[in-house]
Amino acid sequence: MRLFNTVLKIMASSSILLFIFFEANAQNVKAGTEWILFNKGWRFNLGDVPFPEIRGHDHSYMNAKAGQAGGAAAPDYKDSSWTILNLPHDWAIDRPIDASANLSQGFRKRGIGWYRKQFKLDSADRGKNLELQFEGIATHATIWLNGSVLHRNWCGYTSSYIDITAFAKYGNAVNTIVVRVDADAQEGWWYEGAGIYRDTWLVKRSAVHVITDGVYANPVKLTSSGNQWLIPGAVTLQNSGKEKVQALVQMSLWDAAGKLVDKSENKILVPALDSTSVLIKLQANQPLLWSVNHPELYKVKTIVKVNGLQTDSLWTSCGFRTIRFDADSGFYLNDKRLKIKGVCNHHDHAGVGVAMPVSIAEFRLRKLKEMGVNAYRCAHHPPSVEFLNLCDRLGIMVMDENRNFNSSPEYLRQLQWMVRRDRNHPSIILWSVFNEEPMQGTEQGYEMVRRMNHEVKKLDLTRPVTAAMNGGFFEPFNVSKAVDLVGFNYQVASYDKFHKENPTLSMTSSEDVSGFMTRGAYKTDTSKHILDAYDTQYAKWGTSHRTGWKMIAERPFVAGAFVWTGFDYHGEPSPFGWPSASSFFGAMDICGFPKTAFYLHQAQWVEDKSILHLVPEWNWPVDSIGKNIKVMALSNAESIKLFLNGKLFAEQKADKYEMNTWQVPYQPGKLMAVGYVKGKEVSRYVVETTGTAVQIKLTPDRLSLKGDGLDAMPITVQVVDARGRAVPDAQHKIKFELTGSGAIIGLGNGDPNSHEPEKGNERSLFNGLAQLIVQTQESCIAGSITVIARAEGMKAAKLVIPVKAGVSCK
Repeated sequence: MRLFNTVLKIMASSSILLFIFFEANAQNVKAGTEWILFNKGWRFNLGDVPFPEIRGHDHSYMNAKAGQAGGAAAPDYKDSSWTILNLPHDWAIDRPIDASANLSQGFRKRGIGWYRKQFKLDSADRGKNLELQFEGIATHATIWLNGSVLHRNWCGYTSSYIDITAFAKYGNAVNTIVVRVDADAQEGWWYEGAGIYRDTWLVKRSAVHVITDGVYANPVKLTSSGNQWLIPGAVTLQNSGKEKVQALVQMSLWDAAGKLVDKSENKILVPALDSTSVLIKLQANQPLLWSVNHPELYKVKTIVKVNGLQTDSLWTSCGFRTIRFDADSGFYLNDKRLKIKGVCNHHDHAGVGVAMPVSIAEFRLRKLKEMGVNAYRCAHHPPSVEFLNLCDRLGIMVMDENRNFNSSPEYLRQLQWMVRRDRNHPSIILWSVFNEEPMQGTEQGYEMVRRMNHEVKKLDLTRPVTAAMNGGFFEPFNVSKAVDLVGFNYQVASYDKFHKENPTLSMTSSEDVSGFMTRGAYKTDTSKHILDAYDTQYAKWGTSHRTGWKMIAERPFVAGAFVWTGFDYHGEPSPFGWPSASSFFGAMDICGFPKTAFYLHQAQWVEDKSILHLVPEWNWPVDSIGKNIKVMALSNAESIKLFLNGKLFAEQKADKYEMNTWQVPYQPGKLMAVGYVKGKEVSRYVVETTGTAVQIKLTPDRLSLKGDGLDAMPITVQVVDARGRAVPDAQHKIKFELTGSGAIIGLGNGDPNSHEPEKGNERSLFNGLAQLIVQTQESCIAGSITVIARAEGMKAAKLVIPVKAGVSCK
């Protein structure tokens, strides 16, 4: 690794400011390595299982020995009464909302839980390197195998890679994994879930193999002009065998069409029970560049051979791109100036909590792209590797954020893990080492960040290090002096002063706005915890969405925005407390249904198509006739005409920051806005008064699902009138029946004040909308899922979703 960093330092000293990417942890096809998804068939117990009291010499003596764990950690513990389930699993989202629980965690009790799984290993696995991987456990965990403690994890967002080779049993002998999870341990002030909430793997490798996260292939542009690139690839090998070996490592670069671009190889001596790294150089001329609009990806193949025999092989996705931050003009992607249009988000969703299927994460990212988002801040913790793979493919830049601000050895290890795992993703443009720390304006905070920055640079010199500061910018000692890019959380009044006093420091918003909205509500009623969706409500530390963007858009030295937040999330129900149970901050609600802020930012951020949207909906009580209703148009047109029941009501020049509003005397019927550019109509949008709801409507996010037991999707639930128009103020309770090769895994409706269960088979509409999430079962034959929705007084709806045969079936 020293050799690798030496190459990077030489390049950096030549002023080649080139910041590239890669994806070391893609879902790879590996010869010589077997990745087994270990999610099925776990037994679970909610609540602690006390260890037996240790009494007497013999008991005390044996308790101190390897393989002799007692209680529920013992291999022979009787767990037949425990629940059988599949991972990922968040037990907190299953629990009722409880006023006695912590509001920051969504008023859901967390507690302690135990997991157990038994499995056998073929005798042919002897001599292989065996590794258990837990991608995420909330929060603290102790892990045993066959009665021995193998690992303790102290962060709910870091992965655990556990070498079980020395502890494994083979043939007919049974291996027992036990995990005790302490979810009372709290790291955040938001909903964190509880349990083994990300995927778990058993990885079988040859004795000589590439370690997990062991490929670093970082393309570097060789000249400021032209398009010639060098990849100084670094591969870390481990040898769990009994003798030292000489390994041949081959690397090759392939384009999306499967054409070989370059290949090279090198030899390395790997001692027994040790690891070592080898450097291999690849070159590429005129590669297609990764960008937010064209996320071009390549692949690197790594092969390991010993005595001519292949022992390991993996494919790694990669992309070519440069990034640069300028203190005067902001951010550049591939040497083209680009304003960062980002959002901050936590990682939970309605109905599933933090145990979010990858396909639901993809749904959320697609909604953000539709909104005009080009960047995502992982607040305030590393995401799943699958999430980063999606950002690579979809073209969304990422601020990857460390959870715990601490420069002691354990917390530096957590930071090192994040950088090592994620440093190859083309989507990642920033490392953030903390969020809003009280020590940010002190000498101690400065020294801590100086050390954390140093640790990041040991592993990756290609991206700036930032910190999300909300104060201390003008203190004699402050963190801005120890980072590469200064992150501002709010503090908009300090943008100009800071830039004037620190003209050589690059800066960005790392968090802004904190606006409040209730989807579909257009009158504020704090007694009912309802906040209007006209962008008039925001936290005392924040701004409106409109003001926040204007402050950034008009300052070229501010690289961009990261709006708090893209989606609502469980917990942190600011500005309220009980009975509100989720946030009001999102541009979308917790289901992903857009609020006014979604369309507002879409109008501000989308440049390649015409945008126009009107709020509110046009269903108002009879006693509202003749009374003024505030109407807001969200558009990127040059001018807008507003028509009421076919008659021109008003015309305005469009305001790209404030948008356009009118006071319109309510009359039932049709309200229409038309957008114009250079006098030509480019867009129109209509809201109209609907009739009484008569029928349920189910709209799937996609046309089909994969029968792999993993694929899931949201279904939008509405009621419509006799003319098929969605009724926006409907609040009906809907009951669901599902048959076929799938199951209902979650329900939601975006109401931050709702206490309805998020599991089960019924959910009320909230302002016309609800969401049902279905997931397939693993199936080797094609099938279908049938959903029937019923409500009192409504015509039922039936939806049949084709399910394709699972790709893993033989």
